[in-house]
Amino acid sequence: MDVRPVRRERRHTLYFLGDLRRFSPVHLDTEVDMSAVLRHREAAARTGRRYSVVSYVLHAGGRTLAAHPEANAAIGGRLRQKIARFTSVSGKLTLDRTLSGQRVVLAAVLPGLERATLDEIQAVVDQYRDGDPETMPQFAGTRALHRLPAPVARAAYRRASAPLGRRAAVRGTFSVTSLGHRPVDGFHSVGGTTITLGVGQIAERPVVREGAVTTAPLLRLSLTFDHRVIDGAEAADVLADLRTALETVGAEEVPAGRATSGPAAGALDDVPAEVLEGQPR
Repeated sequence: MDVRPVRRERRHTLYFLGDLRRFSPVHLDTEVDMSAVLRHREAAARTGRRYSVVSYVLHAGGRTLAAHPEANAAIGGRLRQKIARFTSVSGKLTLDRTLSGQRVVLAAVLPGLERATLDEIQAVVDQYRDGDPETMPQFAGTRALHRLPAPVARAAYRRASAPLGRRAAVRGTFSVTSLGHRPVDGFHSVGGTTITLGVGQIAERPVVREGAVTTAPLLRLSLTFDHRVIDGAEAADVLADLRTALETVGAEEVPAGRATSGPAAGALDDVPAEVLEGQPR
């Protein structure tokens, strides 16, 4: 048995998890027909543009949370708890990166998602995907925590993330985490925000449409919500609206003669492999 201290590079994750002990999670999930998203990605790829699945989720999430201000909120305080409702939507995206030789989870916060275009969102996702976490200024605070003694770092983390006034900038107002690049159908995560979305893989699955069995590219989309802030009915409305937003992506751009909504049999068949493989999900 080899026993060693926790690597410094993972300490920020431990501090974050320690702060989640008061979170009251409830989990929902649904299946999303991604035919419209895949058609949109295919059309974009032909013009040299590349979109990640998480960019579509962030784009849909920004519009949806703006329409549900009760869920675009955070709770703070111990004895006298207060709820802050944010006027803008910031999405936190978790990233699988390597820092000082250690595989870690880092987080990027994308502000103003209620008005950001898909291209603008993808540009930021690309910046975080391609940048070096050892030198990126966005991760300077995380690197500084790793250099501090553990008790001091923990206190500094709480001072930076606990105040409601800083919550949107530090944690975002909703979170997106994806394991869709691996054979993971669904999972539930707590991202430190009232709403956390878990994105699994897109897979061709059997479905029943108009009494007949066909196939469609389905995504298992999970939603974990903090029951201290909202109730299940509100969370279900958010998930339903997210599903609708993803299933109607680019509907007005689909050429005449092509279905603009609903699944298509063999919808993955005419999508180039490079649109589906080898890209961040």
